[in-house]
Amino acid sequence: MAAAVAASCPKPCLYRNPTSNRAFLGESFKGFGPPLSPARPEWKRKGLVRLVAAASSSATTSAGPRDRFYFNVTGFPFPLGPFLNRTTIRTEAVKGTIWLFEQEQALGFSSVSTNIRMTVIKLKSGGLWVHAPIAPTKECIQLVKELGAPVEYIVLPTFAYEHKIFVGPFSRKFPRAQIWVAPRQWSWPLNLPLEFFGIFRAKTLKDGDLSTPWADEIEQKVLSSPEVGIGPYVEVAFYHKPSRTLLVTDAVIFVPRQPPECISKESLLASAKNGLAVRILSKGKDVPEEPVVDNKMNRQKGWERMVLQILFLGPSNLLEPNATFSQMSQKLIVSPIVKTLVFNKVPEKVRDWIDSIARDWKFTRIIPAHFAAPIKASRADFLAAFGFLDDLLGERYVMRPSLALLFTSIMGKAASYFPPDDMKTLSSLDQFLVSVGAVKKTVSGRRR
Repeated sequence: MAAAVAASCPKPCLYRNPTSNRAFLGESFKGFGPPLSPARPEWKRKGLVRLVAAASSSATTSAGPRDRFYFNVTGFPFPLGPFLNRTTIRTEAVKGTIWLFEQEQALGFSSVSTNIRMTVIKLKSGGLWVHAPIAPTKECIQLVKELGAPVEYIVLPTFAYEHKIFVGPFSRKFPRAQIWVAPRQWSWPLNLPLEFFGIFRAKTLKDGDLSTPWADEIEQKVLSSPEVGIGPYVEVAFYHKPSRTLLVTDAVIFVPRQPPECISKESLLASAKNGLAVRILSKGKDVPEEPVVDNKMNRQKGWERMVLQILFLGPSNLLEPNATFSQMSQKLIVSPIVKTLVFNKVPEKVRDWIDSIARDWKFTRIIPAHFAAPIKASRADFLAAFGFLDDLLGERYVMRPSLALLFTSIMGKAASYFPPDDMKTLSSLDQFLVSVGAVKKTVSGRRR
């Protein structure tokens, strides 16, 4: 979320564990994204790949406020809301095999929200494999139990606070499940052990590890970068072979045109109001002070404003966000925050990781932890989103597994384009963080 910025720019997080009611310190990061709508790539005019969101059925319980209650004051100085109430939406991504669980995630006391996603896969053993747990409200746990299978494994695929915070509480709902975590876990301003976050007896995920109990069905590749700032960026990608599904946390996103179902209308309408952020970013333009009526147009405006603040922190025009939103939505991209503050710093590591994923895994859909999912996308679409790496490394149009991948890597320049005016705030932040030593400068390209 905009709250999180990126791994290289963590912020102190003071929160209370809802079970033990003890205060903890952690780190937060990110630049990510939402939805429930799957997407379908189709070759259209002029051979361009288009990713089109499609509807999918969803399920909730007949839960009341008490079933959705979850006390959460986390992410100091930018707490991650909602603080008392979280609705959980479950969708079936692959029939009888993969389910998506989503909740709203808000940036502190602001009107900026997105969705956060947990993915559950049913293994051949009959047990459940849980990726990136969300808040274990009574409603959420009931929706998991309705799948009629025991939770065998709980996986933390990143170091990021917004995903780490729920692993301990969620695991206590399923005490027999094994916990597996990404390597090189860290927190800031104090580098605390996992036990401090309520995570006990965790095993470490390793790159290409064939000894994991799920290795026959799910493979994994670890991106563990050199330190890009205060700590390293760590993310583990997974490939579910039977369904040809790629799971990532924040590597790529697909911003849907419509807001996710889990984001409340109250949040959308609050974002549609012409508040302080709109006035600051309007740069002297006349900002009307008119009441916000609950209608489709205002809910859509609220969603577009949320997205631009999440992606750019300080977009150029929140008053009329539609133009930039149209450029950033309905396509597979790397979040501007992650690209600027993390991936640009370690392009060689990222290139090796994404090339390895595209070479070894023949996926047809991608499930990230934010914004839309499942996204119907190929390896070519995935590589295109990382087209900016070619410029950083001086390796334009390097060898790819197929001509289709080559073509789409060329088109990746357009796919990953970010409006310069919207990037000014983020670029300035990057320069400031470099100047104070919080993050490193861009790493030089690989020499040949």
